[in-house]
Amino acid sequence: MSTKLKYRHELKFIINRQQYYVIRQRLINLMDHDQHAGANGEYHIRSLYFDDIDNTALHEKLGGIRQRCKYRIRIYNVRDHIIHFEKKIKLNDYIAKVKEPITLDMYRSILANDFQVLHVPDKPLLMELYQQMNHRLLRPKVIVDYVREPLVYPYGNVRITFDKDLRTGLHQMDIFDKDLKPVAAMDENFIILEVKYDEFIPETIRSALQLEGLHRQSASKYVICRKFLKENSWEDY
Repeated sequence: MSTKLKYRHELKFIINRQQYYVIRQRLINLMDHDQHAGANGEYHIRSLYFDDIDNTALHEKLGGIRQRCKYRIRIYNVRDHIIHFEKKIKLNDYIAKVKEPITLDMYRSILANDFQVLHVPDKPLLMELYQQMNHRLLRPKVIVDYVREPLVYPYGNVRITFDKDLRTGLHQMDIFDKDLKPVAAMDENFIILEVKYDEFIPETIRSALQLEGLHRQSASKYVICRKFLKENSWEDY
Protein backbone atom coordinates (compact mmCIF):
# COMPACT_ATOMS: atom_id res chain seq x y z
CA MET A 1 0.00 0.00 0.00
CA SER A 2 1.30 3.41 -0.90
CA THR A 3 -0.59 5.05 1.98
CA LYS A 4 1.33 4.92 5.23
CA LEU A 5 -0.41 2.59 7.64
CA LYS A 6 -1.43 3.89 11.04
CA TYR A 7 -0.86 1.20 13.65
CA ARG A 8 -2.71 1.20 16.96
CA HIS A 9 -2.51 -0.89 20.10
CA GLU A 10 -5.18 -3.56 20.49
CA LEU A 11 -5.92 -5.57 23.63
CA LYS A 12 -8.60 -8.27 23.77
CA PHE A 13 -10.30 -9.98 26.69
CA ILE A 14 -13.22 -12.36 27.13
CA ILE A 15 -15.31 -11.27 30.11
CA ASN A 16 -18.55 -12.48 31.65
CA ARG A 17 -21.76 -10.48 32.08
CA GLN A 18 -21.00 -9.56 35.68
CA GLN A 19 -17.58 -8.18 34.71
CA TYR A 20 -19.21 -6.31 31.82
CA TYR A 21 -21.70 -4.55 34.09
CA VAL A 22 -18.97 -3.54 36.54
CA ILE A 23 -16.54 -2.27 33.89
CA ARG A 24 -19.26 -0.52 31.90
CA GLN A 25 -20.53 1.23 35.02
CA ARG A 26 -17.02 2.54 35.73
CA LEU A 27 -16.52 3.75 32.16
CA ILE A 28 -19.91 5.17 31.29
CA ASN A 29 -19.35 8.48 33.11
CA LEU A 30 -15.84 8.90 31.67
CA MET A 31 -16.42 8.08 28.01
CA ASP A 32 -18.95 8.83 25.27
CA HIS A 33 -20.81 6.39 23.10
CA ASP A 34 -19.63 6.33 19.50
CA GLN A 35 -21.63 8.76 17.34
CA HIS A 36 -22.75 5.90 15.09
CA ALA A 37 -24.38 3.98 17.94
CA GLY A 38 -28.16 3.88 18.19
CA ALA A 39 -30.35 5.13 21.01
CA ASN A 40 -29.39 2.08 23.07
CA GLY A 41 -25.67 2.78 22.57
CA GLU A 42 -25.18 -0.18 20.23
CA TYR A 43 -25.10 -1.14 16.58
CA HIS A 44 -25.07 -4.41 14.70
CA ILE A 45 -22.06 -5.66 12.74
CA ARG A 46 -22.05 -8.46 10.19
CA SER A 47 -18.90 -9.48 8.33
CA LEU A 48 -18.14 -12.00 5.63
CA TYR A 49 -14.59 -13.24 6.15
CA PHE A 50 -12.38 -14.55 3.36
CA ASP A 51 -9.42 -16.92 3.38
CA ASP A 52 -7.23 -18.47 0.70
CA ILE A 53 -6.81 -22.04 -0.55
CA ASP A 54 -4.45 -22.85 2.36
CA ASN A 55 -6.61 -21.14 5.01
CA THR A 56 -3.60 -18.94 5.69
CA ALA A 57 -5.40 -16.41 7.90
CA LEU A 58 -6.85 -19.16 10.07
CA HIS A 59 -3.64 -21.17 10.47
CA GLU A 60 -1.42 -18.14 11.03
CA LYS A 61 -3.70 -17.01 13.85
CA LEU A 62 -3.81 -20.49 15.38
CA GLY A 63 -0.04 -20.77 14.98
CA GLY A 64 0.59 -17.46 16.76
CA ILE A 65 2.26 -15.80 13.77
CA ARG A 66 2.95 -12.23 14.88
CA GLN A 67 2.50 -10.60 11.47
CA ARG A 68 -0.62 -11.54 9.56
CA CYS A 69 -3.74 -10.16 7.88
CA LYS A 70 -7.41 -10.94 7.28
CA TYR A 71 -9.85 -9.83 4.59
CA ARG A 72 -13.55 -9.19 5.15
CA ILE A 73 -16.64 -7.47 3.79
CA ARG A 74 -18.39 -5.58 6.58
CA ILE A 75 -21.86 -4.05 6.87
CA TYR A 76 -23.75 -2.31 9.66
CA ASN A 77 -27.32 -2.83 10.86
CA VAL A 78 -27.96 -5.11 7.85
CA ARG A 79 -28.06 -2.12 5.50
CA ASP A 80 -26.40 -1.72 2.12
CA HIS A 81 -25.63 2.02 2.13
CA ILE A 82 -22.18 1.39 3.64
CA ILE A 83 -20.30 -1.72 2.47
CA HIS A 84 -16.57 -1.92 3.04
CA PHE A 85 -14.02 -4.46 1.90
CA GLU A 86 -11.38 -4.37 4.62
CA LYS A 87 -7.91 -5.70 5.23
CA LYS A 88 -6.99 -5.95 8.90
CA ILE A 89 -3.26 -6.15 9.52
CA LYS A 90 -1.77 -7.44 12.76
CA LEU A 91 1.84 -6.75 13.75
CA ASN A 92 2.68 -8.03 17.24
CA ASP A 93 0.26 -6.14 19.53
CA TYR A 94 -0.49 -3.48 16.93
CA ILE A 95 -3.23 -3.35 14.33
CA ALA A 96 -3.89 -1.33 11.20
CA LYS A 97 -6.83 -1.36 8.83
CA VAL A 98 -7.21 -0.51 5.16
CA LYS A 99 -10.64 -0.37 3.56
CA GLU A 100 -12.42 0.51 0.35
CA PRO A 101 -16.14 1.04 -0.20
CA ILE A 102 -17.84 -1.32 -2.62
CA THR A 103 -21.35 -1.34 -4.06
CA LEU A 104 -24.05 -3.96 -3.59
CA ASP A 105 -23.60 -4.92 -7.25
CA MET A 106 -19.87 -5.44 -6.66
CA TYR A 107 -20.66 -7.60 -3.64
CA ARG A 108 -23.02 -9.73 -5.73
CA SER A 109 -20.41 -10.06 -8.48
CA ILE A 110 -17.68 -11.15 -6.05
CA LEU A 111 -19.95 -13.84 -4.61
CA ALA A 112 -20.65 -15.01 -8.15
CA ASN A 113 -16.86 -15.36 -8.70
CA ASP A 114 -16.77 -12.38 -11.06
CA PHE A 115 -13.61 -10.74 -9.74
CA GLN A 116 -13.16 -8.35 -12.63
CA VAL A 117 -15.13 -5.76 -10.64
CA LEU A 118 -12.10 -5.54 -8.34
CA HIS A 119 -9.72 -4.69 -11.16
CA VAL A 120 -9.52 -0.97 -10.37
CA PRO A 121 -5.89 0.14 -10.96
CA ASP A 122 -6.14 3.30 -8.85
CA LYS A 123 -7.45 1.34 -5.82
CA PRO A 124 -4.51 -0.65 -4.36
CA LEU A 125 -6.60 -2.70 -1.95
CA LEU A 126 -9.07 -3.76 -4.64
CA MET A 127 -6.19 -4.70 -6.93
CA GLU A 128 -4.63 -6.73 -4.10
CA LEU A 129 -7.93 -8.55 -3.60
CA TYR A 130 -8.20 -9.17 -7.34
CA GLN A 131 -4.77 -10.79 -7.32
CA GLN A 132 -5.51 -12.80 -4.17
CA MET A 133 -8.75 -14.14 -5.60
CA ASN A 134 -7.18 -15.13 -8.89
CA HIS A 135 -3.85 -16.49 -7.66
CA ARG A 136 -4.48 -17.56 -4.04
CA LEU A 137 -8.14 -18.54 -4.54
CA LEU A 138 -9.26 -16.15 -1.80
CA ARG A 139 -12.91 -17.03 -1.12
CA PRO A 140 -15.67 -16.39 1.46
CA LYS A 141 -15.39 -18.69 4.47
CA VAL A 142 -17.70 -17.65 7.30
CA ILE A 143 -20.19 -15.03 8.51
CA VAL A 144 -19.38 -13.30 11.81
CA ASP A 145 -22.31 -11.48 13.41
CA TYR A 146 -22.55 -9.57 16.70
CA VAL A 147 -23.81 -6.48 18.54
CA ARG A 148 -21.24 -3.86 19.49
CA GLU A 149 -21.39 -1.26 22.24
CA PRO A 150 -18.61 1.26 21.51
CA LEU A 151 -17.19 3.86 23.91
CA VAL A 152 -14.71 6.55 22.88
CA TYR A 153 -12.34 8.93 24.65
CA PRO A 154 -10.47 11.65 22.74
CA TYR A 155 -7.20 11.69 24.72
CA GLY A 156 -5.07 8.86 23.43
CA ASN A 157 -7.79 8.16 20.84
CA VAL A 158 -9.10 5.38 23.05
CA ARG A 159 -11.89 3.14 21.77
CA ILE A 160 -13.38 0.47 24.00
CA THR A 161 -15.92 -1.95 22.60
CA PHE A 162 -18.11 -4.63 24.13
CA ASP A 163 -19.01 -7.23 21.48
CA LYS A 164 -22.07 -9.26 22.48
CA ASP A 165 -24.13 -12.14 21.13
CA LEU A 166 -21.47 -13.54 18.80
CA ARG A 167 -23.15 -15.57 16.07
CA THR A 168 -22.05 -17.26 12.89
CA GLY A 169 -23.35 -18.67 9.63
CA LEU A 170 -22.18 -20.43 6.53
CA HIS A 171 -20.55 -18.26 3.89
CA GLN A 172 -23.19 -19.24 1.32
CA MET A 173 -25.77 -17.21 3.26
CA ASP A 174 -26.55 -13.65 2.16
CA ILE A 175 -25.28 -11.15 4.72
CA PHE A 176 -28.02 -8.71 3.62
CA ASP A 177 -30.79 -11.17 4.43
CA LYS A 178 -32.75 -9.55 7.27
CA ASP A 179 -34.28 -12.95 8.06
CA LEU A 180 -30.89 -14.62 8.37
CA LYS A 181 -30.71 -16.58 11.60
CA PRO A 182 -27.04 -17.09 12.47
CA VAL A 183 -26.39 -19.45 15.37
CA ALA A 184 -24.67 -18.64 18.65
CA ALA A 185 -20.92 -19.29 18.37
CA MET A 186 -20.16 -18.55 22.02
CA ASP A 187 -22.00 -18.76 25.33
CA GLU A 188 -24.21 -15.67 25.61
CA ASN A 189 -22.80 -15.04 29.10
CA PHE A 190 -19.46 -14.08 27.55
CA ILE A 191 -18.58 -10.77 25.92
CA ILE A 192 -15.47 -9.80 23.98
CA LEU A 193 -13.86 -6.64 25.35
CA GLU A 194 -11.53 -4.82 22.97
CA VAL A 195 -9.34 -1.86 23.96
CA LYS A 196 -7.75 0.14 21.14
CA TYR A 197 -5.58 3.22 21.55
CA ASP A 198 -2.77 5.16 19.87
CA GLU A 199 0.16 5.84 22.20
CA PHE A 200 -1.27 5.58 25.70
CA ILE A 201 -4.35 4.90 27.82
CA PRO A 202 -5.14 7.84 30.12
CA GLU A 203 -4.82 6.88 33.78
CA THR A 204 -8.50 7.54 34.51
CA ILE A 205 -9.51 5.01 31.84
CA ARG A 206 -6.83 2.52 32.87
CA SER A 207 -8.00 2.70 36.49
CA ALA A 208 -11.62 2.17 35.47
CA LEU A 209 -10.72 -0.83 33.31
CA GLN A 210 -8.48 -2.39 35.97
CA LEU A 211 -6.71 -4.29 33.20
CA GLU A 212 -4.41 -5.95 35.70
CA GLY A 213 -7.34 -8.04 36.90
CA LEU A 214 -8.27 -9.25 33.41
CA HIS A 215 -6.68 -12.11 31.51
CA ARG A 216 -5.71 -11.22 27.93
CA GLN A 217 -6.88 -13.77 25.42
CA SER A 218 -6.56 -14.47 21.74
CA ALA A 219 -10.19 -13.59 21.12
CA SER A 220 -10.43 -13.70 17.33
CA LYS A 221 -14.10 -13.70 16.38
CA TYR A 222 -13.13 -15.13 12.99
CA VAL A 223 -11.34 -18.12 14.55
CA ILE A 224 -14.08 -18.68 17.15
CA CYS A 225 -16.67 -18.88 14.38
CA ARG A 226 -14.56 -21.10 12.09
CA LYS A 227 -13.86 -23.50 14.96
CA PHE A 228 -17.54 -23.56 15.92
CA LEU A 229 -18.53 -24.59 12.39
CA LYS A 230 -15.87 -27.29 12.33
CA GLU A 231 -16.76 -28.66 15.76
CA ASN A 232 -20.39 -28.90 14.69
CA SER A 233 -19.44 -30.66 11.44
CA TRP A 234 -20.60 -27.77 9.27
CA GLU A 235 -17.19 -27.15 7.75
CA ASP A 236 -13.84 -28.83 7.27
CA TYR A 237 -10.51 -27.02 7.08
